[in-house]
Amino acid sequence: MGKRTVMVFAFLAVVFSSTLILAEHHTPEDRGKAHFNNPAFAGGKKSCNTCHAGGSGLEGAGAKTAFNIMGAEQSSLEQAINICIVQANKGNALDVNSVEMQELVSYIKSLDAQKMPAGGK
Repeated sequence: MGKRTVMVFAFLAVVFSSTLILAEHHTPEDRGKAHFNNPAFAGGKKSCNTCHAGGSGLEGAGAKTAFNIMGAEQSSLEQAINICIVQANKGNALDVNSVEMQELVSYIKSLDAQKMPAGGK
């Protein structure tokens, strides 16, 4: 192989390995956590983390099918999130099927997995 071919392969190897490293840290949960900590997310004035520092108060939220937040009933986690975005964060409700909503849901669901003790019990 010529010097040029070796350099092209080396360059491609660096690009490919860098892409893998970056992709590993950009999961839906990671993006959801970024939304959770961003005061400007959904046009809001404060972040989800302002009221739920480190996810506190959200224990088990990912498994729930009914919520009662601020005196209103919600039948999904997505609806509950939108109540918080609109009422507490003063932002704009998200489409429940949007990528951003699904990323935020993924992060909230991941909180339970992070707090679960070894052995899953």
